[in-house]
Amino acid sequence: MKNLFLGIFSFLSFISYAQTLLVPDRVFDGEIMHSNWAVLVKGNSIAYAGPRAKLNTEAGITTINLPGTTLMPGIIEGHSHLLLHPYNETNWNDQVLKESPVERAIRGTVHAKNSLMAGVTTMRDLGAEGAGYTDVYLKKTIEEGIIPGPRLLVAGPAIVATGAYGPKGFHDGVRVPLGAEAASGTDEVIKTVRRQLGNGADFIKIYADYRWGKGEPSQPTFLLSEIEAMHATATSAGRYIVAHASTPEGMKRAILGGAETIEHGDGGTLEVFQLMKEKGVALCPTLAAGDAISQYDGWKAGSLPEPARIQKKKASFQLALKAGVTIAFGGDVGVFTHGENYRELELMVAYGMKPLAALKAATSINAQIFHLEHLGQLKEGFLADIIAVKGNPVETISTMRNVSFVMKDGVVYKND
Repeated sequence: MKNLFLGIFSFLSFISYAQTLLVPDRVFDGEIMHSNWAVLVKGNSIAYAGPRAKLNTEAGITTINLPGTTLMPGIIEGHSHLLLHPYNETNWNDQVLKESPVERAIRGTVHAKNSLMAGVTTMRDLGAEGAGYTDVYLKKTIEEGIIPGPRLLVAGPAIVATGAYGPKGFHDGVRVPLGAEAASGTDEVIKTVRRQLGNGADFIKIYADYRWGKGEPSQPTFLLSEIEAMHATATSAGRYIVAHASTPEGMKRAILGGAETIEHGDGGTLEVFQLMKEKGVALCPTLAAGDAISQYDGWKAGSLPEPARIQKKKASFQLALKAGVTIAFGGDVGVFTHGENYRELELMVAYGMKPLAALKAATSINAQIFHLEHLGQLKEGFLADIIAVKGNPVETISTMRNVSFVMKDGVVYKND
């Protein structure tokens, strides 16, 4: 009973101050690293971010000293699945077929809290993967203060072309729950987009390519006209579409059809990435998912030779950088452990991105891409989603593993 009481107390012991002064060693404001800065929070917004010496403090301010740390905006995770857990624990098929939406929702509450404690204050969830609109209700319970978690942007079931998605391998008389909602033809995809938006999806995720048969390479799924119809339907409702796409043709159709981000992009060519640059479409590369799956298959990270999957992922990411494509931070967390979002940042740097650019991708750039006003920067008038990490991540990106302070919406959730 004592342990239960302590657990409940720990779960609920989040602290909100009227005015809070945060004093770290340095501040990354979402764009630039600064020394001798401080950040003043009033209520749930930032009242001041600038040189400590220029701030006139007043009575009633609670000062939180954060020595040895870098203060920065909360991480904005661009590609997550709160209702999935690592595939080396339970494979994807069994999660979809054997774990009920209730069980997955319970897991999702744990994943949401672990994400927040790891410094992720906003997450874009890219599909419930067979759990219907459970992500919509997970978002609702966080917003109502029932459970702690990041701000969520959710896709609901996501949309696949009829016959393209799984689980598969059953004879035609067996009906199984799919990992996304199937649709075909202009009229049907329009109806499906409208239904998903009406049920609470913040944006629409589509699968522009996928494996039609077991062991086959991915092929395009939706026709360009179908993608254009989904885009037009979503934008008329003030929403947008994003696309799972890994083949050059699938990526091209998604780009021309109006997708705002391409998820994965493993097979992207320089020509396709140049088209993305021209059209202002961002890439969410999900490097950590590819790395995790390769390790599940027996590869040991850091050893040679690298598997073909890793080589392809690294090459496509470097091509995207060369083409000047905007890079969104998003690791496909759920394929690997929630709360280990830092793995994507480490791989972005290992594959050729500068640490400062990677940090911007995870904060101010993701905020811009995802239409998140007043997030992603430590700036007067912005919402007080603020974290601190021990050390300097521009010098050592693995410092992002050491989140010691988390504030979301002006409330302190962690202060180690």
